[in-house]
Amino acid sequence: MRWATRVAVHIDRAACAWLIRRHIDAQAEFIFVSDPAEIPADATAFDIAGAELSHHAGDCSFERILRRYDLLDPVLWRIAAIVHEADLDDQRYDAPEAHGLDMVLRGLAMIRGDREILAITGPVFDGIAPRIPVALRSRQTSCSTRAACNAGRP
Repeated sequence: MRWATRVAVHIDRAACAWLIRRHIDAQAEFIFVSDPAEIPADATAFDIAGAELSHHAGDCSFERILRRYDLLDPVLWRIAAIVHEADLDDQRYDAPEAHGLDMVLRGLAMIRGDREILAITGPVFDGIAPRIPVALRSRQTSCSTRAACNAGRP
């Protein structure tokens, strides 16, 4: 499947690409456009103006994808809190890791292109996921519905 997003990848787009590849579409092909009008008809848009999978109701695109695809894993919701704060910095979540991750992505954006950033950040997010405390996982293992998990999300 093809997925389209804006050029100049930053935290939310990099995290979304990782989420899509790891939990939705392992064969995802990413297309980078400057204008929403350039999105191919056969591509699913994310983190771009007018897309369902973009910022809405105070959520970042990563959170919107979690909701749309009913991804209930509390580890993914903790990553969402970190990505949200790195992207929006609105103090909605307590995520001190966000500032460091934001700095890394901003630095990469200065020296690498979009495809390279996705190649580099995939393993970064792969490494972040297992570092989320096991206690967080066990706290919400009984989540059986989106509402149950969302009620306890970080």
